[in-house]
Amino acid sequence: MPPSTTLVLLFNPLIFASIHCAGVTVQPADLYHLAQSQVDYILGSNPKGMSYMVGFGSNYPTQPHHRGASIVTIKKDPKPVTCQEGYQVWFNRDAPNPNVLVGAIVGGPDEHDGYIDSRSDYQLGEPATVTVAPLVGVLARVATNN
Repeated sequence: MPPSTTLVLLFNPLIFASIHCAGVTVQPADLYHLAQSQVDYILGSNPKGMSYMVGFGSNYPTQPHHRGASIVTIKKDPKPVTCQEGYQVWFNRDAPNPNVLVGAIVGGPDEHDGYIDSRSDYQLGEPATVTVAPLVGVLARVATNN
């Protein structure tokens, strides 16, 4: 068996299995509802009423920690921006990013549901593949269960 198929063969039978956790049996439907609640939280059903996906809903991060998104586009200002200007003039300003990263998911909130929309807070505000990638499969599953 090729190494790349090992996990598929191991976990496919578990798709419809129940899970035992702390003496409680958790059924697939319960896991689905948990996943759905986590998606809802990310998309705005949370104490802040904020979507952590940029561009989704009416209240979402406008200053994700992303250098390219924080610099004006040449379509609006054809003057070249040096690396130093990009950082000092654009990245450090306290205003919404001129380029909206639609679909990006920031890293926040903190463990107390706190989130400050500040480009300088890379820990909570940086969109990254490790944040979005796990959500893609969950969104695919949630979207097919309507």
